[in-house]
Amino acid sequence: MIYTPKKQSIFHLTSLSPSPSTPSDSERARSLTRRSSLTPVTSPTRAPLIQDGSYLEALGLRLNEAVAKALAHPSGPSRTSELVRGRCPIPAGRGRVMGKLVASELQAARDDKHLYRAVLRAVQKPLSVLLSNLSALLLPLLSSPAFLQPPVPTVQMPNPNATQLHALGIADFAGELLSTFDDTALGIETDSRGDGLQPIRAGLVSLIGRVVTPLITGIKEALIPLLDALEIPDNTTPHKAKGSVHPSITALQSSVPVYGRALARYATTYHSDTLLASFLISIVWRALVALSHRPMMTQSATSVILSEKCQYPSSPRDLSPTGLFNLKRGSSRSASLVTPSTAVADAKALYEIFSQFPRPTHTQVAREAVEEAFAHLETLMSLLAIAGDPFFVVNRTAEEIADEIHGLTDDLPTLIALPVLLRVQYFGGVLEPQVNTVAAFLNIPEDIYRKDCLAGFGRAEQWGPVLAHRALDEIYAGPVVDSPTCFVDWLEDRLGQNDH
Repeated sequence: MIYTPKKQSIFHLTSLSPSPSTPSDSERARSLTRRSSLTPVTSPTRAPLIQDGSYLEALGLRLNEAVAKALAHPSGPSRTSELVRGRCPIPAGRGRVMGKLVASELQAARDDKHLYRAVLRAVQKPLSVLLSNLSALLLPLLSSPAFLQPPVPTVQMPNPNATQLHALGIADFAGELLSTFDDTALGIETDSRGDGLQPIRAGLVSLIGRVVTPLITGIKEALIPLLDALEIPDNTTPHKAKGSVHPSITALQSSVPVYGRALARYATTYHSDTLLASFLISIVWRALVALSHRPMMTQSATSVILSEKCQYPSSPRDLSPTGLFNLKRGSSRSASLVTPSTAVADAKALYEIFSQFPRPTHTQVAREAVEEAFAHLETLMSLLAIAGDPFFVVNRTAEEIADEIHGLTDDLPTLIALPVLLRVQYFGGVLEPQVNTVAAFLNIPEDIYRKDCLAGFGRAEQWGPVLAHRALDEIYAGPVVDSPTCFVDWLEDRLGQNDH
């Protein structure tokens, strides 16, 4: 038998060639182009592990190591004032590092749905361990008396203490890790994939709330008494000097800058925006209630005749002041006009003070809700200015006055505009200045009116049509009114808006 030698593969011969191959023209051109490029070549990020048989085991080791590093004591010098039981706060950025590791592994396995599901199962245990460790670190901090000592920052102690710094470090870590969950849509309740990470997401959100909520609540509780006091006019001096302000405004001017800086430190993540927005909306609401329900001080009667403007005549021929100005209870009322005293100035000052608070920056819905609340405060300023200006009705017809006030109060909650307009006699208001309250006029107990109807924007929206209808009933149940007033027309218009 004759044996013939096998032909050697050209690839085998090329690989055994002792001399390097000459680069082709295209390779040479590409090399020259790369050298001449002005953009430096950046080194690629560390690639995920090769997806072979040991991939999941190696991934578990990497994640466990990352969890240990995330909670390890930071290297380098530490400030004694920041130590708690010999530990420093968790440095900023560690949550993002942990999140990037999880995101990179999930992204690498996204093209293989079976591997992707396996990776999701692999990350659950390390993340659960991480959440448990964070909770264990946070529990003694929250139970420590130092966590709320002082309950709010002060001019003397504007910065968080060591216990608060450690708790805020944990909350920041949770927020940074949650940003990865948001970017990769992990742990969403409506997710049909069922990635198993929803409890971890909920736990991280809970960590943020347990830290930030008590701190923000402390500031809120310090502000509420000052805001509620704005309802009481400052009558400490019989004749107030021009430019004087309400004592609450003075106190707020000194404390709010400190509170604003503290809130900026507390609300640093997407998930703390909701807590910040809730705080801002609640204090704006308390300010709206206080300023709108402040009793108006009486003014001299030099312009009472202007109130005749907003009485719609029952007959076109009856143009006398008696025919034009026939308000409910008008005969028993002294010829005087009420004015909001310093309510307008206090509202303007309060708006400027509140502008020092940080606004939500990560959540569009929260940001828009806060902007709407501040818009209501601006509208109330304009309404108070009109209510206290006796010359507003000069050279205006009743229809023009009504149209302007209707347009101004169109977006204002009914229960905020109602107490102001009830006291404006030239608009047809029927509430005696400095005598009756809105609750008394509506025959509602004061405590129920305050706690139920004025609990917040939502409750006020529910009760607005009910109390507007009740106000009409009270007016119609009184002495007969020969012609409708602007105020009655405004109430009927409000009820008509709610019917649509």
